Amino acid sequence: MDQADIPALLGRLSSDEDAMRKMAVFKLQSSINDPAFADAFISSGGLNVLRRLIMTTGGNTLAYSLQSLSRLLEVDMGWDIFEAAGAGELVERVVELIVTHPLVNILRGAMSILVAIVSHPQSGRGDIKIPSNFGFRALKPAIAVYPQFFEMVVSQLNSADHALCANALMLLNALMRDAISETGKSDTGKVAATGEEWPKFIKRLQDLGVIKAAYILMQSSALQDLAHPLLEFQALTKVLLKKWREVRVDLEKPDHRRALKGLHLSSAPERGHQNGGSRVEELQENGKKGSRRHNPEKWRRLGFETESPAWEFDETGFLGMMDLTDYVRKYEDGFQKLLLEQSSRPLSDRCPFARVSLTVTMILYDHFEVEKSDVEDSKRYLVLDGMKNYDKVFKPLLLQWSRLHGASLQAFFRLWKATGATQDDFNKVAELVRILVEQVVGQAARTKDVSEVEEELAEFDYNRLRELQMELLEITFEDEWGQHLLQVRDELKNEALQFVKEQRVRCLLDGAWFPRSVQYKSSMDDGYRNGPRTSNAAWRFVKLSHNRRYLHYADFGSQMTKDPPLNDLAEKIDLSTISSVVSNVSATSDDTSSISSSSTLRSPSRNQKQSSTKITINSFVLEGDDKSQHSNSKKEQVERAILTLTPTSHSAASEWLDGLLMLLNQAPITAETNKLVTLVSEYGLKIRLLNVRLDDGYGGPPEGAGVVPSREGLDDDYYYEV
Repeated sequence: MDQADIPALLGRLSSDEDAMRKMAVFKLQSSINDPAFADAFISSGGLNVLRRLIMTTGGNTLAYSLQSLSRLLEVDMGWDIFEAAGAGELVERVVELIVTHPLVNILRGAMSILVAIVSHPQSGRGDIKIPSNFGFRALKPAIAVYPQFFEMVVSQLNSADHALCANALMLLNALMRDAISETGKSDTGKVAATGEEWPKFIKRLQDLGVIKAAYILMQSSALQDLAHPLLEFQALTKVLLKKWREVRVDLEKPDHRRALKGLHLSSAPERGHQNGGSRVEELQENGKKGSRRHNPEKWRRLGFETESPAWEFDETGFLGMMDLTDYVRKYEDGFQKLLLEQSSRPLSDRCPFARVSLTVTMILYDHFEVEKSDVEDSKRYLVLDGMKNYDKVFKPLLLQWSRLHGASLQAFFRLWKATGATQDDFNKVAELVRILVEQVVGQAARTKDVSEVEEELAEFDYNRLRELQMELLEITFEDEWGQHLLQVRDELKNEALQFVKEQRVRCLLDGAWFPRSVQYKSSMDDGYRNGPRTSNAAWRFVKLSHNRRYLHYADFGSQMTKDPPLNDLAEKIDLSTISSVVSNVSATSDDTSSISSSSTLRSPSRNQKQSSTKITINSFVLEGDDKSQHSNSKKEQVERAILTLTPTSHSAASEWLDGLLMLLNQAPITAETNKLVTLVSEYGLKIRLLNVRLDDGYGGPPEGAGVVPSREGLDDDYYYEV
């Protein structure tokens, strides 16, 4: 629409005929978001006409009028309408429409206008002539007339119309942000609009079901239409958590004092006294009315470190107090049973309830990165992300803070009991809970219900948790101390190799029986239930000498119950003459998972199939003129087998083959030995890592490190002691 048509447009907008007004305001809403047109419209007195339409009309004419004003405010123009006379009546009219009007198109426009009014002081656009006409203050008189306003706005979060639902959420976001922002203060420093009790305002919205409604929306499939307001609500939730944490616990404040007193009363102190606690009451001997004396462990009994618990909330602030009291309120019976159970244990073995609760609060605070709560950054990230990766952006479980705190708290108690922890192990259990939260809560899909998360926290396998802890430790230290960790791995691998070498050599020192003849299967029976069927069956016993220089062996007609001594083994091989040890031992076998510390040939199973595994020990022998007819033939060395062993199992073959190779200073080759070396070295690494805290090495050098000491008062009279 051309600016020249504005006088005619204003005439039609002022017409007494509703049809003409409706058509004119319909055209107005499509043109007024042009700044040049809007400026001309305002200069021509259009704001008064638009105000009159909103105050007096209904139906589509009213809907178009509200939409026109909303679009005018979007281009940051027309704010004078709320600073002129009668602005209060206009705001009250818009609030009235939200409370009483059922039409969706009217509700959408009305809520958009209120979002602009409440958000105007937060945007920082220009100077506001009358501050009380914007922000939450502007709505307060109208809400006093229509106290059901908040309830009606929250109810629109369940609307099937996504645009209306988004507008309602944006209005609630604006109200919350204005309530907790510094701009809510007047020039005198007093909070003029929301009052000094901003927590009560937030609680009022929460009691109306804002969090539950937002949680459902965040898990729904309508995120494309609601992405921005939902993301802002998520960020505002972090802002609120951060603000709660910044509130210091002060026992001079009545509500703080009441919260702590309620915690003490919920612990059933009298029942604790009856079950072994120290005396709470003593009667004076003068016969007068009994006087009550404080339990000397009044607060330590609840898991605080001292009898002055206020300072223990320094890290968590009032957020920690809220989480603690909320859990006790929901699980009072379990809380009392826990205290009774802990009171029967030594002080060092008790699980400190209050300390656990405060620790879990900080674990969740760190997990959700509450400090990173800037709304604009979140919006920019969403735009850059293409509005597709919703599972990465939205964290609906953040809105279930209280339930996550309770479930994590109970998981802490479960792990404390499962590990048999003492108070010296508190930080270790806390680290396990931190990993548990990262695994269960952090890996949860956007649509996963909080009840499923609670169930996983309660049933997560402890052994799997320890595996995750070790994986995390290795990754962490790999990043932080990569070169040092590589050096430690090499050292541990060498140590493990020496350990396994000693184990294998000890098997050789113990000696073992090896069958010499090939057993066959008779057609008259099945299997080898009676051992070898040949009459000339023989066994060979092989044993390493104590000085580890000779391999002694001898053949016997049958396997003896008691191993023969070294003196009875007539044959021997000098290890220094061995040229090679070869075998057909495969890298895989059915029993490769078994790791033996001694020879498995002590009692071979009668039902076990005969192994075809062979270990051949070779040596160089001279061959030449003793067998040749020519006297001038030259002697030469030829490698021949001097001893053949036939182990009956893969484990025994691994022990003897790798044992012989290691004695010859060669590397082991079987999969079982290499697996054992890796296992020992990894266990060594884990033990070392478990003795190091995650924060070790991150805090920089200790205070005073690197400072060159002063030479004041010293002379040159010194010497080095060699």
